Amino acid sequence: MDDDSLLNASDGNPVRFNRLPVTESPFLLIGDHAGSAIPASLGDLGLAAEDRRRHIALDLGVRELGEALGERLQAPFVRQHFSRLVCDCNRHPGDPEWAPAISDGTPIPGNRHLTEKDTQARRAAIFEPYHAAIAAALEARAAKGAPTILVSLHSFTPNMSGEQRPWDIGILHDGREDAYALDVLKYLRGVEGLCIGDNQPYEMDDTDYTVPRHAYPLGLPYIEVEVRQDHLADEAGIERMAQVLGESLTAVLP
Repeated sequence: MDDDSLLNASDGNPVRFNRLPVTESPFLLIGDHAGSAIPASLGDLGLAAEDRRRHIALDLGVRELGEALGERLQAPFVRQHFSRLVCDCNRHPGDPEWAPAISDGTPIPGNRHLTEKDTQARRAAIFEPYHAAIAAALEARAAKGAPTILVSLHSFTPNMSGEQRPWDIGILHDGREDAYALDVLKYLRGVEGLCIGDNQPYEMDDTDYTVPRHAYPLGLPYIEVEVRQDHLADEAGIERMAQVLGESLTAVLP
């Protein structure tokens, strides 16, 4: 399968925006796992409709959170339209989790026995356009002299492999250019009623792709945020998280 046949007119663009990339806001919001679509040429990847709506297919609530936070901050939000099961835009191509054959115990039949040609088709049609859009947004902002803080939005399931996760929000960083992330972490830990994770429930490490690709070479301040998905299950919860994050991100601006 080549990239020309992977996407058709009904699939639409893999990258979606809420507004033009240059605004007065210093933030550029991104959603690596905000979408759940599957290209028509791949069918349903062999998954039931219920599985295509689960956390294995997307970061539940991130699209809505990004839109609400973008509105609150008047910040651009760049998000991936297609499911992480087609290709994970926050993983290195070649990583076993980039197009997993199994996710949280659920087999993904459409990802078994992928050829190099299949992988390259997904990379060319979905993965690279998404990262090119982020790079173009950063370039446009730099050309206008607009400072940028890269904010990567994710969500996590309250229960993974039978283990309960107590954190409401996790702040991820890996020790490089992470002063801003640590300031936000400190601020959030002062918010009453929230359990805040420091590199929990995930640790930012060499498996992460997006922030290292875009923030590190430019020396940009960044933060990777994980919100527990039950907080994003309805409009009230989404607005609450957008308020908490909006206040936290702006309170410690450098």
